[in-house]
Amino acid sequence: MNPTWEDPIPDEDDDENVYDKGFIRGRDAVIFLIDASREMFQPLPAHPEEEMIHPTCPFQLSLKCARTTLTNKIISSNKDLTGIVLFGTDKTKNTRNDTDFKHIYVFHDLCEPGAERVLETEELMSLDANSFPESFGHSTDFSLADALWVCSIMFSNCKYTLAHRRILLFTAIDNPHEGSPQLQLQARTKAKDLHESNIDIDLMHIQLPTQEFDPSKFYKHIALTADDEYYSMPNASDRLDDLLTRVRCKEHRKRPLGSLNFTVGEGVTVAFKMYKLVVPTSKPTPVKLAKENNAELTTVTNTFLGDTGEILLPSDLKKFQEYGGKKIYVTDDEAKQIRHFDSPGLLLMGFKPKSCLKTHYHLKPSMFLYPDEKAIEGSTRLCFAFLIQCQRRDYVPICRLISRNNDPPKFVALLPQEEQVDNRGFQIVPPGFHVVYLPFMEDIRNVKVDSKHNPSEALIEKSKEIIKKLQFAYHPESFENPVLQKHWRNIEALALNRDAPEEIIDYTLPTKDVIEKRAGRLIDEFKALLCPGTPEPNSGAMYGSPAKRPRVDDSAVPLTLQHEVATGQLPRYKVNVLKEFCKRNGIRCGSKKADIMEAIKRFYLEH
Repeated sequence: MNPTWEDPIPDEDDDENVYDKGFIRGRDAVIFLIDASREMFQPLPAHPEEEMIHPTCPFQLSLKCARTTLTNKIISSNKDLTGIVLFGTDKTKNTRNDTDFKHIYVFHDLCEPGAERVLETEELMSLDANSFPESFGHSTDFSLADALWVCSIMFSNCKYTLAHRRILLFTAIDNPHEGSPQLQLQARTKAKDLHESNIDIDLMHIQLPTQEFDPSKFYKHIALTADDEYYSMPNASDRLDDLLTRVRCKEHRKRPLGSLNFTVGEGVTVAFKMYKLVVPTSKPTPVKLAKENNAELTTVTNTFLGDTGEILLPSDLKKFQEYGGKKIYVTDDEAKQIRHFDSPGLLLMGFKPKSCLKTHYHLKPSMFLYPDEKAIEGSTRLCFAFLIQCQRRDYVPICRLISRNNDPPKFVALLPQEEQVDNRGFQIVPPGFHVVYLPFMEDIRNVKVDSKHNPSEALIEKSKEIIKKLQFAYHPESFENPVLQKHWRNIEALALNRDAPEEIIDYTLPTKDVIEKRAGRLIDEFKALLCPGTPEPNSGAMYGSPAKRPRVDDSAVPLTLQHEVATGQLPRYKVNVLKEFCKRNGIRCGSKKADIMEAIKRFYLEH
C-alpha cells in the first residue's frame, strides 16, 4: 500500500456534507534537508543520454531537485511552503540563536516560492567542492537528530495552517554517526516523534560510484510511513530524472475530494476516499488591477429590485416552477426536500461483464476510489479482495451513487485497476476502482444517418496497414501542453530577469519524416485507391522536410566566452548563439538556456 494515498491528518470535520469530509484545508509544507558533508561533493558519472545537463555531484543533484520543485510549485501551487536546510556545515544558522543546534544551516525558512528564492538556489548550486568550504565549510560534528529538530521547529513556527508536513532528506551516506550509537539512537527517537506528530520523512538517497547505499544500516528506522511501518524503498540512484521522479511522487500530495461508504450487503460496509486523477490544467485567471495605484480589484455582485432599485438579500429571493399557467413557489428547505433521495454513499446493485461497459457511454471524467482504513478498519483488505475477484472474473460492479446530501442518484460502474510498479520500484498505477458514470435512458441520443458509403475491401485493408505502421506507445506524461509551457516560460524569464525564455519542444506536432519513412508508400497507395486517376504529387510535397532553421550570423558568434563567464555577462547572448558556440567547440549541452550556460562554464573550468 503506497503511503502517499493515505490521509495525513485524521478527519475531524463534522460538516453534514459527507462529500467534503476528508479534505484537509491548509497548505502543504516541504523542507529539503540536504547533507552538506564532503562525501556529497564526490563526482558523479555522466549520463549523456539525458536531455538536461547532469549535476556533477550529489549536492548539486539535490539542489537541482529543490530548484525544480520551487519552479513547479510557483506554477501549480504557489501558496504551498518550501524550505531548504543544510546539515554538516561548519557555519551555523538556525532558529535557536545558533547556540543549541551546531552545524545546521537554514538556507531558506518556510515561505512561499518566488523568483528570489529560485535565484538564490541557483547561486548555491554553482558552488563546487572548492568554493563551498569557503562559503559554508564542512563539519562531521553535527547531529541528525538536531537537524530533524530544526525542521520540526520550522513547522511549528509557521504562521499558516498546514495540511501536510514533509521532510525530503537528501544524502549519499548510508550510515551517519557510525561510531556513535548514542547519536544514532537520538536520531531514531526524534524521527519517531516526528511521525507521531504527522510529519513524514522521505529518504532521497543518492548512489555514489564508490559504494552501494544500504538503507537497512540506518535509514530504515528514519524513513517510516505514517503508520510507523517500513515500506520497500526504491534503489539509490545517481540519475537526475530518477531523483526528480521520486521527489515529485513524494511532494505531490493526492488530496481526497471526499469520503464515501460502500454498502456491499446488509451489515457489510467499506470506506472509500474519492480522488480526481485527471484534471484539466489551464492558465491562471488574470488579476484585474486599478490603473491609478495597481491595487487589486474585487468583483461584487448584487441583486436589485427592478421597481425601486433596492438591494435584495438571498433570504428575499424565492424559487418557483410554472405549472398549468400558475407559478408554484417553493422555499429553500422545500427545494432541498424535493432533491433528497437517500443518504450519501455507494450501494451495490449487481454485476455486469466488463464488455458491457461501452466507450460511448461516457458522460464525464471518472473519479477514483481508494480504501480508507482510518474510517472503517478492514476496508483495505476487503477492497483489494473485491478488486482481485472482479479482475479475475472480468466483471464490474454496478452501483447507485449519491455523492452528497440532496444530490440526485446516479448509476456508476466500478472499473477495477491493479497496482503497477516499474523496475525501480516506483508506483506507476495505483490500485483501486474508477467510478465510471453511466447514462440514464434520457441521456442517450439516436443519430439518424441519411446515407452511408461502403468502402471497398482493398481500401479497408490499406487503412489497416497504415494504422499498424503508425502505432506508437502513448503516455500522457510524454506530452507537455505547448501553450502552457510557452506561457509559464515567458513569465519565468520575466520574473528571473532572463534575456529570453527557454525554448520549448512541441511534441504535439507530427513527425513528418517518421511518417514518410514508415507509411509514405502506403499513404500514396491509399490515395490512389481512394481517388483513382489522380496524378501523384512530387516527392516530398506532402511530407516535405521540415523548414530549415535560419543560419546564425558568423559574426554574432564570439571566438571565446571566457571573459563573459568570468564577469557574469553570459546571459546577454541569445540561445541560438550559445548553441552555435557549443557546436563549434564540441561542448555537449541541453536545450535550455540555463543548461547551455552551465555547460560553457564547465568547459572553461576544465580547460
